[in-house]
Amino acid sequence: MSKFLNTLKTEQDGKWDRTLLAELSLQDDDHGLITVPAGFRTDFASIRFLHNIFLFVLYALLAGYGNYAATVHDWLYTTGPLTRKQADAVLYRGLRAEGIARWRAWLFWAGVRIGGGKRYKINPA
Repeated sequence: MSKFLNTLKTEQDGKWDRTLLAELSLQDDDHGLITVPAGFRTDFASIRFLHNIFLFVLYALLAGYGNYAATVHDWLYTTGPLTRKQADAVLYRGLRAEGIARWRAWLFWAGVRIGGGKRYKINPA
């Protein structure tokens, strides 16, 4: 099973964004060690648009979960070392490594598969 090797340490940088204060490492089952460097900017799960539209209930189910996995996923999408499909699979495994329930991890995964294409290899911050 994938495992995070250290603690997520961030500081708030605006209403939605965070800056990583120390590197974050995930030992992924399929892709080995993935390390996000300190200084990387993330908005975690990029779900704020759900808050402002008719999907508020879905937002409520996802908000506040998966910050570790979302940070790794944002970095993978920004830097592009893996394919989009591989990065989305890393997100799912990272969510499970955080202890997120399968159904909730699936919702995150389905969301990025459906709506994440425009963000791949684009800085999320």
